Amino acid sequence: MNLFTPRILFGLCLLTGLLSCEPQKTEIPMEDGVAKNLADFRKERISEVKYTMSFDIPSEKQLPIPATLDLSFQLSKSNQDIYLDFSAPSDHLLTMMINGDTSEIIHELEHILLPAESLKSGDNEVQIEFVAGETSLNRNEEYLYTLLVPDRARSLFPCFDQPNIKAIYQLNITAPKDWKVMCGASELNRVEKAEKIIHQFGETDQMSTYLFSFVAGKFQVAQENRAGLDMELFYRETNKEKVEQSVPAIFELHEKSMDYLAEYTAFPFPFQKLDFATIPIFQYGGMEHVGAIQYKEPSLFLDATATDSQLLGRAKLIAHETAHMWFGDLVTMDWFEDVWLKEVFANFMADKIVNPSFPEINHDLLFLVSHYPAAYGEDRTQGTNPIKQPLENLKYSGTLYGNIIYHKAPIMMRQLETVMGVEAFQKGIQEYMQTYQYGNATWADLVSILDKGTAIDLGKWSDVWVNQIGRPVFSETIHYEDQGKISSMKIAQSAEDGSNNFWPQVFELAFVFEGEVKVITVDMDKPQMDVDEAKGLFKPKAILYNSNGFGYGVFPVHEYELAYIPHLEDEVARAQGYINVYENTLTGKISPDQALEMCLNGLQQEENELIIRNISGQMGNLFWNYLSEEKQESLQSRIEKVLYERLQGDFPSNVKKTLFDLYSSLAYKDPEREQLFRVWKKEAIIPGLKLNEDDFTHMAMKLLLFDHPASLEIIKQTKDNISNPDKRERFEFLLPALSSNEAVRDQLASSFAEAVNREKESWVSSALGYIHHPVRQQSGIKHLRMNLDLLDEVQRTGDIFFPKAWLSNSIGQYSSEEAYDILQEFLAANPKLNPVLMKKLMQASDGLLRAHMMRENENL
Repeated sequence: MNLFTPRILFGLCLLTGLLSCEPQKTEIPMEDGVAKNLADFRKERISEVKYTMSFDIPSEKQLPIPATLDLSFQLSKSNQDIYLDFSAPSDHLLTMMINGDTSEIIHELEHILLPAESLKSGDNEVQIEFVAGETSLNRNEEYLYTLLVPDRARSLFPCFDQPNIKAIYQLNITAPKDWKVMCGASELNRVEKAEKIIHQFGETDQMSTYLFSFVAGKFQVAQENRAGLDMELFYRETNKEKVEQSVPAIFELHEKSMDYLAEYTAFPFPFQKLDFATIPIFQYGGMEHVGAIQYKEPSLFLDATATDSQLLGRAKLIAHETAHMWFGDLVTMDWFEDVWLKEVFANFMADKIVNPSFPEINHDLLFLVSHYPAAYGEDRTQGTNPIKQPLENLKYSGTLYGNIIYHKAPIMMRQLETVMGVEAFQKGIQEYMQTYQYGNATWADLVSILDKGTAIDLGKWSDVWVNQIGRPVFSETIHYEDQGKISSMKIAQSAEDGSNNFWPQVFELAFVFEGEVKVITVDMDKPQMDVDEAKGLFKPKAILYNSNGFGYGVFPVHEYELAYIPHLEDEVARAQGYINVYENTLTGKISPDQALEMCLNGLQQEENELIIRNISGQMGNLFWNYLSEEKQESLQSRIEKVLYERLQGDFPSNVKKTLFDLYSSLAYKDPEREQLFRVWKKEAIIPGLKLNEDDFTHMAMKLLLFDHPASLEIIKQTKDNISNPDKRERFEFLLPALSSNEAVRDQLASSFAEAVNREKESWVSSALGYIHHPVRQQSGIKHLRMNLDLLDEVQRTGDIFFPKAWLSNSIGQYSSEEAYDILQEFLAANPKLNPVLMKKLMQASDGLLRAHMMRENENL
């Protein structure tokens, strides 16, 4: 069957650069999504794009949103058909005019045909009446917001949906009278129309389609003038204390980030405005829309009970999104295969920006615990990927996101800054900004600039760090003389995946002696090297690899060294020691029992919140995934007793809160469960522990998960105590997942087979986490195969982080042989699973695969 009309076939030939369908030329078939060859074809011909649009938002969520588009652009050649992208159904397209003439609407494979005979060289104009697509128009009863990254603009309106065709936008948005509206330009006028108001906005700055957005709804508004800009904040938070404490801080953090970035890049803030809206159910931490940043509301609104980690998290989130104004919005990747480039700079710059705001924080420690565990969490798996991944069609661009981009890339960039030198690196970034301002650039473009400032071959250096997968494994060979002195020490590096890859890097070794620590710097520029500075040293009590937290890989740890790690004086070295032990546990060189024992010893004396948070995460994962039920039973009460006794001590509130989070996560049986209930009831008071309304809600949900007999009382009191209607709605959504009635949980789990029930993705992820929590897996496992079978559909209908969250909160929580068998059956039944989705599955199921491997090794 011929799937293409003659008109489409003619256009296909032109996409190859031909002027006619010559038989010897290879045709490039049209496909849905935005293929790279289509994007290249359009980039060569199209410029000066402007979208003038109107959207008429009804009061009723279920009613469609009528819209109009006036698209203008310049065309360098008029003898080829041009295609607009539009992935909504064809019946959403009502009328179309091209250069003043009515045109037939031909909408196939998610593209609208603009025939060559209707176009002309130079200025062209297209008017379309349409119904706004719903896929990325996140509609709620009292508000909506667009989220179009990475390729969802075409789901909302007809456009050239590719990052290297930047455009200007001008909006008229009609909304109910009591709604506020925000977009990428300032509001110029308001016109009343019956029970609505027409909000008329000016022209935006130039931006890529994925950066265009608008927010509309019932919001509170705060305004401040910062950094010479009148900034505006939309929010729905109702807690008075959080509002009073957070609003000034939100503006101040944006201002500090802007000031730092302007100085660092030698480029002033590049756009006409910087406003932001906080969304209660936002899918991500934030999104860098030009002029109208969107944030997840709970991440920004904090009160006096906030821990240092929460305050840091807010500061880094704001710094990250503000950094995108330069890295991503001002200079944008040419194609989404370089999406990592904007993300690495946003994270890298965020780490620099928060330092002045938090002088009391050990920022080397913060960098270590923020990036390394998360990077290793994906890089150690069979589903790891290089920092830069090839991309043939934008419809797969959402699958590129993950911890390699967000956490391994900043580690790479810090190494690059070190080998180049801080000053040379910064000068290169400043030249990069000047050269590509308001345009597009690739990683190769940046490397060519940075390469001028260093003697090393950056192309070769970046090839392994950016284009290759995995991480190095380090090994040592040490010989001692008769008197106990080191006669020789060699360090070798090999690739964990068995390849010949080699990662040049710099890190430190700490030789621990009685009352002294000697540090040696290792510049590993070859696969094996002698550590000459170690010769003549007496045999140390322990050798801590990567004691400065700068290197990347799996470093050696010996069992006898575990006792020294909790007592190391240097915070970075101490945290790195825990990370080294954890990674060696997952590779089978240290037993989970030994690792847990070391962590428990550490928790009895550790006072740094960042380290406690890292240890807590390791302990929780080891406890639930790598211990038998018998060992869990024997350890649970002991761990809880240690934690509760520690909570009675005189420590800062933020430290206590971190310890309490671990305590409450393991209080799944009495007497600890009952003690947690008494804390929730405020009958048991932990001195110095500050808890807010959200903390009591989370505590209630844990009690329901752990089947506390007073569930009806817990539910009623929690509902009564939640003051924010958005948070109350979330709690009610999650109640079926927390129900002690298996049938109720089953009904909710089964409902997620329908896409409409997965729209509130962060809520669905939380619900899956409760349904498949280790204490509920006897009943939850029956849904595991359905979760796997839905993976492809979840990727097609969900936002960029949802497929991984879907997997992590289902199969990612299992370690049993039954779950392993289900995974193997799914893999056998799906040999042609999309390779990118296969990677996500392997990342999420890494714990399950390692637990199986450990059991196999025990049985040998």
